[in-house]
Amino acid sequence: MFIFTLTYIKPINEVEKFLQQHIDYLEENYRLGHFIASGRKVPRTGGVILCRAENKEQALTIMQKDPFYIQQIAQYDIIEFVPSKYATGFEQFI
Repeated sequence: MFIFTLTYIKPINEVEKFLQQHIDYLEENYRLGHFIASGRKVPRTGGVILCRAENKEQALTIMQKDPFYIQQIAQYDIIEFVPSKYATGFEQFI
């Protein structure tokens, strides 16, 4: 499992220009089973994505297809973790 944290490095008006492309990217990765959850940070300074990938290389490949990454809208950090406990029903995502 991986946590992507995005921090905007461009003004919100630049973020908005690529928001629909970013949403399409999210939807595609949910469909493919890569993404489990995603959302905005509060305050709106970026976002967080919970990603399921085989390894860090696959996670990086997925991340690098984000229009926010391609257009240099956000800085990305990746945290890899191994879930040792999770809520009932969540096991389908592990």
